[in-house]
Amino acid sequence: MRTHASAGHHPHDDAPDTTADFRELAALPPGRRRDDLRDRIIEAWLPMAERLAGRFRSRGESFEDLRQVAALGLVKAVDRYDPERGNAFESYAVPTVTGEIKRHFRDHMWTLHVPRRVQDLRNRVRFARQDLSQTISGRQPTIAEIAQQAQLSEDDVRTGLEALESFTALSLDAELPGSEDGYSLSDALGSADPAIDVVIDREAVKPRLEALPERERAILYMRFFRDMTQSRIAEQLGISQMHVSRLISRCCDRLRDQVMRDVA
Repeated sequence: MRTHASAGHHPHDDAPDTTADFRELAALPPGRRRDDLRDRIIEAWLPMAERLAGRFRSRGESFEDLRQVAALGLVKAVDRYDPERGNAFESYAVPTVTGEIKRHFRDHMWTLHVPRRVQDLRNRVRFARQDLSQTISGRQPTIAEIAQQAQLSEDDVRTGLEALESFTALSLDAELPGSEDGYSLSDALGSADPAIDVVIDREAVKPRLEALPERERAILYMRFFRDMTQSRIAEQLGISQMHVSRLISRCCDRLRDQVMRDVA
């Protein structure tokens, strides 16, 4: 395999010249010989893939993982490249490998699902801010300056800046800044109020309760709101406990039927 640089086709000095190898690969039928040639081509271009992976070192992913993703992109490029189109392999491989790396960040590095548009805004804002940092010294570029540099609206820049700070999620167990007693985000979260589940039922039965005779309304109040036993209610009203039990049962059945008819 030829590994000398071809200045007419490859901008990188160490790019291998595999033009003839790709032509031979395209002509070979499936088999051991074709697989060996394919492996040699991939191995020859691996340094380029690793160099592309190195451009993404500072984005929170390990370089070894980036190398593997870049190698996967290279394999896809080798398998899909058609030498008959007349384009140099590198002009096809570079965007294929770079796209595979960017896809990895989009699909695996965001803790929460973020819309593609927001991810694109994040990247444009980040690149614009980097470019401006080379010409502006002593301060951070303003939103207006970033918007002009990235050709975005100021609202889009704000969205991109927020996305820059949202690449990973903060654990609910993380201690809040400035807290000295271990107060965490989870301590600031509310909990579901079980009483909410019966609000509708309470409102539905309220007018029916008000329409009950006074004695029956008093019995239900003592039983369900003051938590009095049937024997205590009977003693207070001067009636039998059995009578109290029948009244409570009859009232509850009547209220249930009336409320269900209202719903229907």
